[in-house]
Amino acid sequence: MIHKKKEKLEPKYKKSDKVKIDDRISKGHCRTPAYIRGKSGIIERYCGNFPNPEHIAHQLPHPKLVPLYRCRFYQKDIWPNYSGEESDTLELEIYEHWMVN
Repeated sequence: MIHKKKEKLEPKYKKSDKVKIDDRISKGHCRTPAYIRGKSGIIERYCGNFPNPEHIAHQLPHPKLVPLYRCRFYQKDIWPNYSGEESDTLELEIYEHWMVN
């Protein structure tokens, strides 16, 4: 998989932006865990633009480049009965097309 055309993408989000992860049902391969869908988090950093892993999984010939972010989620916001520290977090890398606001 080679990208012959350079795609210039500007990230939509920046560090500290609040984002919500889309709650849609995916068909086939998806790197966004089901447990994080519908949850809100904070952008920790922009990681760069990468080929869409869902396109790669379906063997599409020219996977679209999409921005990838490291997002921080509070454990108490993910798990209904979480009894750990209030400040406990989980960081995940989420592609921009899974974020809604």
